[in-house]
Amino acid sequence: MTTTPSPELRPGVPPAGRTTAVAARATELSKIYGQGETRVVALDRVSVDFRQAEFTAIMGPSGSGKSTLMHCVAGLDTFSSGSVRIGDTELGSLKDRQLTRLRRDKIGFIFQAFNLLPTLTALENITLPMDIAGRKADRTWVDHVIRMVGLSERLSHRPSQLSGGQQQRVAVARALASKPEIIFGDEPTGNLDSRSGAEVLGFLRNSVRELGQTVVMVTHDPVAAAYADRVIFLADGRIVDEMYDPTADSVLDLMRSFPGGNPQTPGFDAKGRTS
Repeated sequence: MTTTPSPELRPGVPPAGRTTAVAARATELSKIYGQGETRVVALDRVSVDFRQAEFTAIMGPSGSGKSTLMHCVAGLDTFSSGSVRIGDTELGSLKDRQLTRLRRDKIGFIFQAFNLLPTLTALENITLPMDIAGRKADRTWVDHVIRMVGLSERLSHRPSQLSGGQQQRVAVARALASKPEIIFGDEPTGNLDSRSGAEVLGFLRNSVRELGQTVVMVTHDPVAAAYADRVIFLADGRIVDEMYDPTADSVLDLMRSFPGGNPQTPGFDAKGRTS
């Protein structure tokens, strides 16, 4: 893959006026599965910064390494070489218990599966990570988050009494409630209809703009990526391009330029989304 970023989209160099403070950083990050003939390089010396108060989308064809990158930076998976830092903390130096504590205290997660406990109410699911950590919730902050995601009237309902969009809003509120340094979302709207997905993406974008949150999201959908401030594109385990202030059309046009990135070729659906 030899796609060369245009000068104004040089990876790691934000446009004038953008923050340069870093929430998470990967340096020469590699992830290799197997050995010999079964060896697969999922990430190939990737270096990337995720800046504070910025919404970044990660995109690429199937097998490009986008989910692997997120999982390694989020401390959900080990890496073969290189380094990852969340704030000032180097993940590679942490023991399992320390890594668990870091994920609990500094990172928020939103997944395609809502991962709500069915026996708890919406409010109890939102405050669960803090309850497990033995930390008292900041009620003023939690109430603000709940109002932002529009759940004030549904707090006593259990997941089975909520729509898919409402359940994902609970997951978004849960991720925001503990004031994490960074939120990672892995296809967070994958199980939602277009209207519910747009609502959730709007909440994530507003959390960046209004609350100063940092969000990193893996997505296959150019429409979802258009909610981000920045999109980074992976192919064959490497970052091959970067775009600021994306639109769905500009994202789709760039993805078409990659080898195997034509929406009419296998791996993409009729709307140009990676399968």
